[in-house]
Amino acid sequence: MFNRTFKLMACLGLVMCSSLLPANAATDKKLWSQRLADTTIEAFPQSWRMRKSDGEYKWSYTNGLVLYGMEKIYQKHGGDHYLDYIQSYADYFIDDKGNINTYQKDKYNIDSINAGKMLFFLYEKTKDKRYLTAMKSLRAQLKWHPKTTEGAFWHKRIYPWQLWLDGLYMAAPFYAQYEMQYGEGEAGLDVVINWFELAERKMRDPKTGLLYHGWDESKVQSWADKDTGLSKNFWSRSMGWYAMALVDTLEYIPESNPGHASLKAILNRLVVSLKKYQDTSGLWYQVTDQMNREGNYLEASGSSMFVYAIAKGVRLNLLPKSTKAIADKGYQGLLQQLVSVNGAGHVMLGNICRSAGLGGHPYRDGSYQYYLSEPVLVNDAHGVGPFIMASLELGK
Repeated sequence: MFNRTFKLMACLGLVMCSSLLPANAATDKKLWSQRLADTTIEAFPQSWRMRKSDGEYKWSYTNGLVLYGMEKIYQKHGGDHYLDYIQSYADYFIDDKGNINTYQKDKYNIDSINAGKMLFFLYEKTKDKRYLTAMKSLRAQLKWHPKTTEGAFWHKRIYPWQLWLDGLYMAAPFYAQYEMQYGEGEAGLDVVINWFELAERKMRDPKTGLLYHGWDESKVQSWADKDTGLSKNFWSRSMGWYAMALVDTLEYIPESNPGHASLKAILNRLVVSLKKYQDTSGLWYQVTDQMNREGNYLEASGSSMFVYAIAKGVRLNLLPKSTKAIADKGYQGLLQQLVSVNGAGHVMLGNICRSAGLGGHPYRDGSYQYYLSEPVLVNDAHGVGPFIMASLELGK
């Protein structure tokens, strides 16, 4: 059923071993987005317990990723339990003065920004000023967040001079939405536009058209090429973060702004390249270009991210309508290869890489073997959120 033997099969804590049915055998008529969201809520009735970070429950980008998907379900189809679930997360961490517990601004961790996207929705819905105060705190981090010499945000303070594709999703859409709603308007978008343009200029491989996972401007990291500063491999999820960041940010950049055309062109170049590496199943591999190499596997989170970004790009007229076929094929691959339903009706999305990065402790060297060494999970947040969003975009 799934393409790989999982290192951890029960990350949701649901009984899975009784009977797993392929997705096309399911009889539940609810949308796939709602079914996976409801599976998540049943597994974690307390939203803040959805996923630990460094062994603790924290204000986290992974939780924010799933809750952003639930926000989109609520906006499109209703369901007060989704609203309650999202708000319970925010209220667990945000105190009566708008401080975000477990969040440390002085760590300058770009990942910390992503969960803040739910606060726009919650503030609009409730007019609770705590949410606006919390948003302002996150925006203040970006004011002082360290950057490369040409203006791209470091991934974290502990990763100096390093630009990772992941980071653009973590902060660029938040930055653009904040500027357009509460900040300087279009004048505040230049930083974000430059960030995307710099990422493509520094990290795009002219031969494949794909973007490397990371770039170290200082070229001192062991994972970085001593001449270019680039990491060694193409990781599908890192490009998935980048693709989602492009379409989500472009929503807030007016077409009259020159940056809109620039980012639209970047998105189109990326999708043309991704199509060349789409497997016949419709999915993409963990290490994107190593399709036939031993140990590589079809990975759910990167594939879901690509499907979402392409489908949304078509809807927003950022991509040619013909490219929707790429998203349709990818989505069918997810359903046919990686989605199952257990006897209790819970939706199971497999082949999700738990996490991957560069450097740190223990040191991650960016090698092919490294990307295959990370645990592969079922229903990990990295895959759940993008699958929900992809399902919504395609109306499945």
